[in-house]
Amino acid sequence: MTHDPSQSPWYKQIWAWFIIAILAFAVFIGIGLLLVATMNPDSLVRDNYYSEGKAINMTLDRDHHARDMGIAANFAVDSVTGDISLQLEGDLPALPRSLTLDLISPTHASRDRTVTLRQISGNTYTGQLEKQIEGRRYIELSDPDKPGEGGWRLTGELQLGSDQRYQLSAH
Repeated sequence: MTHDPSQSPWYKQIWAWFIIAILAFAVFIGIGLLLVATMNPDSLVRDNYYSEGKAINMTLDRDHHARDMGIAANFAVDSVTGDISLQLEGDLPALPRSLTLDLISPTHASRDRTVTLRQISGNTYTGQLEKQIEGRRYIELSDPDKPGEGGWRLTGELQLGSDQRYQLSAH
């Protein structure tokens, strides 16, 4: 085989370096995406499907119990102070001394907030948010003294904004 002196070696060809650059770029991007995926795990994926499945019947019983008692709640969030004022209505045998209000972000578990509301008089409860919350949230209101059977729970999905009143009722 004879060597043609007019043909330069492969490493002097621009197209060879163009193809190598594309492959190197793909490897670089792949490694970057792998690092991002390992450093930011998905918080919405749950590992314990079996125990979650067993617990759903208890959760549904709490929802039905709230509906049977006709429980409803009206609340407002003060955008300046973060104070939450809630009025609880329904056929409760005795009003709880405190309530748990969970404000659940649909996308980021780190943005979930739980507020304990204390009874101040009659059916009126109050609590304090540490930081202002706006946007879409799943809301869950329950009696912390009755978390399982015999307990009740109100749920809803709300678009939280500044100085608005919200209503939760049993479905």
